[in-house]
Amino acid sequence: MRKLDLLIIGAGPIGLACAIEAQKAGINYLVVEKGVLVNSIYHFPSNMTFFSTSNLLEIGDVPFISHADKPTRREALEYYRRVWQSWDLKINLYEEVQSVMSEEGMYQIKTSKESYQARFIIVATGFYGKAVSINVPGEDLPKVKHYYDDAHPYINQKVLVIGAANSACDVALETYQKGAEVTMVIRSDSIYDRVKYWIKPNIENRIKEGSIKAYFKSTVKEIRPDEVVIMTPEGERILANDFVLAMTGYRPDFELLSAIGITSLEDQYHTPVCNKNTLETNRENVYLAGVICGGLKTNMLFIENSRVHAEMILKDIKGKMGIS
Repeated sequence: MRKLDLLIIGAGPIGLACAIEAQKAGINYLVVEKGVLVNSIYHFPSNMTFFSTSNLLEIGDVPFISHADKPTRREALEYYRRVWQSWDLKINLYEEVQSVMSEEGMYQIKTSKESYQARFIIVATGFYGKAVSINVPGEDLPKVKHYYDDAHPYINQKVLVIGAANSACDVALETYQKGAEVTMVIRSDSIYDRVKYWIKPNIENRIKEGSIKAYFKSTVKEIRPDEVVIMTPEGERILANDFVLAMTGYRPDFELLSAIGITSLEDQYHTPVCNKNTLETNRENVYLAGVICGGLKTNMLFIENSRVHAEMILKDIKGKMGIS
């Protein structure tokens, strides 16, 4: 069993920021990540551009230089690789936490590769790691995608897009523009009000002119290899289909939080309990960092305003360890 002072779960930007603060303090730490470095950013669409300017995404005093004011996904991936290399951070990729047990003031952590003992744990797993399921027959078919990558595979294909928020509208427009036959299934009676201001009129006009077919107040009932069954206000419809892009959102890894013993408020956002000044949870010496602090309320915390979590948490840890 490998002994550590601190185990950080998640190698996203905030997990990296926590690792940097731990390294600066001389704390024996390790970051474990179930996927790739900055796994959430990696799963963004290949041509995505951030809302924020590059300087607001910087961590560890490593300059983030982008070609335009707002960096692309590709530039962000390169930047966080440079952060890792610049600080020579201790990170294990493709290593998933399987269990966390408490014993005599220490935590015993078992992963898919090794076992660890640590006094402190930081959970920085974000909210993008778990797709929100639509819970219908056929959702596990290979043609169903919860993460959108690129429009190229969908050229000349019949594509059903589920959802009406930013991701769904972006996907519908991009696949349509590249030559897909696009249909949208939307639970509400309109496109989501908070869709980006330059996207909303575009998608609404494409629907109005019939370039993109949209079924409002409708849901998917079943997904079959060559078709989908949807329920509309006019009754059941069966549509020929090649791919289903379920842009139904993502959620934090509540199962991991529960396994660690972190409790959540009984609110609509399942907000994890933590001290607002130190970010320590109800479990002693276990902290939350980044957007996971908001539970399902994912529109309040971002890289830009949660970078400070690293300093907040490590200040508390250093105090407990007697490090000035």
